[in-house]
Amino acid sequence: GRTIECTIAVPLCVAYWIIAMTFSLRCAFGVWLAAATLETNSNMMMASAFTIPRGSNMVRSSARPLTRMFSATTDEEKKVEGPVVDHEAYEKVSMDDIVSLCKRRGIIFPSSEIYNGYAGFYDYGPLGAELKKNVKDAWWAHFVTRREDVVGLDSSIIHNPTTWQSSGHLDGFSDPMVDCKETKLRFRADQLFYSPIVIKESGETVGYVCVQEANDADMVKAAKKQAKKLLKEKDMAGAEYEGFSFQELIEASEEEMSQIPSPASGLPTLTMPRDFNLMFQTNVGAATDASAVAYLRPETAQGIFINFKNAQGTSRQKIPFGIAQIGKAFRNEITPRNFIFRSREFEQMEVEYFIPPGDDVWEPFQKQWIDASKEFLLSVGLREDLMGWDVHEGDKLAHYARACTDVTFRFPFGEQELMGIAARGNYDLSQHMEGSGKNLDYYDEQTKEKYIPHCIEPSLGVDRLILALICSAYAEDEVGGEKRNFLKFHPKMAPIKASVLPLVKNKEELVGVARELFDQLRVRWNVAWDATGAIGRRYRRADEVGTPFCITVDFDTIEKDNAVTIRDRDSTEQVRIPMDEVIPYLSKQIDGY
Repeated sequence: GRTIECTIAVPLCVAYWIIAMTFSLRCAFGVWLAAATLETNSNMMMASAFTIPRGSNMVRSSARPLTRMFSATTDEEKKVEGPVVDHEAYEKVSMDDIVSLCKRRGIIFPSSEIYNGYAGFYDYGPLGAELKKNVKDAWWAHFVTRREDVVGLDSSIIHNPTTWQSSGHLDGFSDPMVDCKETKLRFRADQLFYSPIVIKESGETVGYVCVQEANDADMVKAAKKQAKKLLKEKDMAGAEYEGFSFQELIEASEEEMSQIPSPASGLPTLTMPRDFNLMFQTNVGAATDASAVAYLRPETAQGIFINFKNAQGTSRQKIPFGIAQIGKAFRNEITPRNFIFRSREFEQMEVEYFIPPGDDVWEPFQKQWIDASKEFLLSVGLREDLMGWDVHEGDKLAHYARACTDVTFRFPFGEQELMGIAARGNYDLSQHMEGSGKNLDYYDEQTKEKYIPHCIEPSLGVDRLILALICSAYAEDEVGGEKRNFLKFHPKMAPIKASVLPLVKNKEELVGVARELFDQLRVRWNVAWDATGAIGRRYRRADEVGTPFCITVDFDTIEKDNAVTIRDRDSTEQVRIPMDEVIPYLSKQIDGY
C-alpha cells in the first residue's frame, strides 16, 4: 500500500510544483508589463506639447487604470512632433481629383445621375448642403447682420419681361459662339485660344493650333500635341518652332479662321463667331404665344434695382446704404465646364451699395468694399497665397461701369475670377426709370437735392466660393509614417463641426453619457455620432470630411474625472476638458466667442 501511495504522491507533487512555478512567472511578467505601461504613459504625459492656457480648467488625460486596455490616442499620434505636412499637395492635385473627392464624400453629385446626368447642373449632397448653408450664413452675417447700413431682400426668380428689356439683357446678354461643322459640337469663342506655328529657321507660319482655356501648362501641352501632328502631316517632323502666342478666337480674322483647327475634329471646321443669348426662356400661364414669354433671371442684381424704392422707403435707410440678396440665377451656357465653376444653374450673393453721384465719390466706397470682401474671404478659410487681383481697364470694363476689380483664385484649371467689385454708376436705376416710367430718384435731406443714386456692386458666386474653399482646404500629411488626405476647412465652414466617439459601444453607462453630450451639441451645431471601429479609424473618417474636432468619451469620463478628450484635426493634439466646458470651448474655436 505504501508503494502505491508513493507512486501517486510523487506525480502530484511534481504537478503542484509546475502549477506554482507557472503562476509565479505569470505574476512576475504582469508586474513587469504594468511597470512598463505606466512608464510609457508617464513619459507621454511629460512630453505632451499641448499648452494649457493660464487659469484654464482643462486637465490633461491621466494614466488609465491598468485593467483598461483602451486608448483614445492612436499609436501614430503619440509622437510629439505631430503631422508632417505636405506643402506641395495642392500643386499636384488635378480637377478630376477634386470632382472625385466631392462625389465620394457626399459634397456634390452630378444632377440626374441615374439618367446619365445633365450637363451644367449639379446636386449638393449631405455634406455639400451643410457647407453651402454655412457659406451663405457666413456671408449674410458678415455683410448684412453685422452692418447697420445694409438690408436684405429675396426677390422672385421670374420678373416682368420688360425688366430684361430695360436692363439690356434681351439685346446684349450674349456670348460669342462657334460651331464645329464636322462634330456638331459648340464652343464659346472667348474660351478657345489659337496660336500660329512659326518655324524658327525660316520664320514661316505653317499652320495654327487651337486649344480650350485651361491653365498654362495644360494649354501648352495640348498645343504641342497638335503642332507635332501638323508638322508630321507636312513632312516637317522634328522642325523647331517659336513659342506659342495664344489669342482669343474672337480676335481671329476670317482668313485665319479658315486655317484654325477645331479642338473637336482637328480640322479647320469652325464657323465664324456669332452671338448667343444666354437667358432661359419659359412661358407663364396657359397661353404659349409671345405674350406668355418670360425668362429665368440671369442675375440677381435686377431684382434689387426694381425694388430700390420699396426697400429704401420701408427700411428708412439713408444713402449711403446697401441692399443684399442671395439667390439662384440661370444662364444657358454654351459649354458649361470646370465642374461647378461654370454651370447653368448657380447661386449668387450680391450687394448693391447706393452712394451719391460724383466723380470723386465712388473710389473710396469701392476701396472699402474691396477691403471688406478680402476680409470676408480670408475669414472663411480661403488661402491668401491662391488669391489674386485683376483691375479691369479699357475694353475689359462693362459699358456702364466706371471701375471693376476682380478677386481671382488659382484653381487646378488655372487662375479665374472668383468675385467682382464694380462701380456701376447709375445705369441700372436710370434704365428702369425710363422703362417703367416710375420715379426712382432719391431726395437727400442734408444737401436738399434729388439725384439718381450710383452704386458699388460686390458680387460673389456661392458655387465658385465653395469650389475655392474645397481647393483651399485640400491637404495631405503624414502621421507616424502613414499618409493622410483630409479637408482642412475653417471650423465655422466645416459641414460637421464635431464627431462624438464613445470609446466602446457595449457599455451602457459610457454610451449614455456620450449620447447625452451628443444631444446637447446638436442643438447648436451639426455634429456626428460614430461608435463603430477602432478609435484611430474613426479619427480618419472624421478627418476625411473636414470635421475639426473629435470628442472621445472613455472610462475615465464615467469613473474618474467627468471629462472628455478633444482631438484637433490639423495638429492631432489632444486636450482633456471637463464636460461642462465642452460647449464654451467649441464655441470659442468655431464661432470665435
